[in-house]
Amino acid sequence: MRLRVWSKGSLKSWLLPGGLLLIAAVFLARESWLSASVSIVDLYFYVAFGAGLLLAWRFHAGRVLSAVVVLFLSNLAIEFFAKSPQAGSRPGLTALEAVSFLLPVNMALIAASRERGFTFTSMAPRSIILFVESVFVAMLCSSPSAPGGRLFHGALFNRDWFSWTRIPQISWFALLVALGFLIYQYAIHRKPAESGTAWALGSAFLALNAGPSGPLARAYFATSAVILVASIIETSYSMAYHDELTGLPARRAFNEATLGLEQPYSLAVVDIDHFKKFNDTYGHDIGDDVLCLVAGRLSHVTGGGESFRLGGEEFAVLFRGKTALVALEHLELLRATIQRTTFKLRGKDRRALPRGIERRKSVRKKKKTPTRVHSSEGQGYTELSVTVSMGVAGSDPKRTDVLEILKLADRALYLAKDNGRNRVEIADNLARPKKKASRTAT
Repeated sequence: MRLRVWSKGSLKSWLLPGGLLLIAAVFLARESWLSASVSIVDLYFYVAFGAGLLLAWRFHAGRVLSAVVVLFLSNLAIEFFAKSPQAGSRPGLTALEAVSFLLPVNMALIAASRERGFTFTSMAPRSIILFVESVFVAMLCSSPSAPGGRLFHGALFNRDWFSWTRIPQISWFALLVALGFLIYQYAIHRKPAESGTAWALGSAFLALNAGPSGPLARAYFATSAVILVASIIETSYSMAYHDELTGLPARRAFNEATLGLEQPYSLAVVDIDHFKKFNDTYGHDIGDDVLCLVAGRLSHVTGGGESFRLGGEEFAVLFRGKTALVALEHLELLRATIQRTTFKLRGKDRRALPRGIERRKSVRKKKKTPTRVHSSEGQGYTELSVTVSMGVAGSDPKRTDVLEILKLADRALYLAKDNGRNRVEIADNLARPKKKASRTAT
């Protein structure tokens, strides 16, 4: 998997809403609002965790539900052993030390697993792990002098550096590793669940650092649950307005973006050339890779264009405040960029191609199309590239309806295909007599 390039949008989605919620909780804690009403904190705690469990169940978010359960059990274990009347020991602090190490480990394991809803094969292993960990914490707290307790008292660095916290050094190390893994997961998938889990883990560590129990710790644990609830809502929004495969805004986002457009503006329709033939030749998995490749280039279109996936192999680009002639320059640059982009099929992907003489014949045949195929036996890969056709239309004082302009752009797209594909046509050319051109493909 490739790491996606971080942009302002990705940084914003990483910080919001999880980071904002955590900052708000820290601000309220500093203002001593939490200590003013313990009953409000308790209500906040139970509402947050109740909403987390309910929404995770309703949206079949098995990973988020597991994270909410882990956070709830962590707080429950610390508070239970903190109230223990056992003399001559510190079971509450022992529970805090054990939980502070196990919590980031569990969050990382949950983030590493695939989302499979509430199937037995996905929930059973997590339940078994939580049960074993609960027994371990209970045994450790019942006998703090047990060998397992020494795990959390080791010093990786100078102890004076950590005199401000009750959390062991090994737990801080586990937190850094878990946060690093969550950032890595987010860089690959860009899912709200990864960013939400990271911020929830940070809030939970503020709760642990606040002490074994108390309203402040409860408030931070509740904030962790609220952050996970927000990640569920963000995930639902993303699924509704973004294409899951390519990551581009989807048809619904396009429809909303075109509401109330002010002149001038331009719309372009983009279609991948010979995509059906490409899918039939190399398979749907490679076809999905092609869609992602084209979408990646579309997301970086110049001129302030906004790209959308309308469906199938068809995309749209919206240029606000630009005429069709101005947009044409940026679209031509985009077309050339896509044409120059190649990707390689390795290993089992090449099995779909013919072998020996048949492969060479296939390669020669493919050279007649805009899709380029370069085969290398020694290097063990097949290099592919695709082209796109585009049609663009712009608004004017007499033509403002978005649907009308979209139809004109679509007609210009078909003109581009009729004129040989791998080109950009403007709707103004529709009124001109069509020149005879040799078609490269039917």
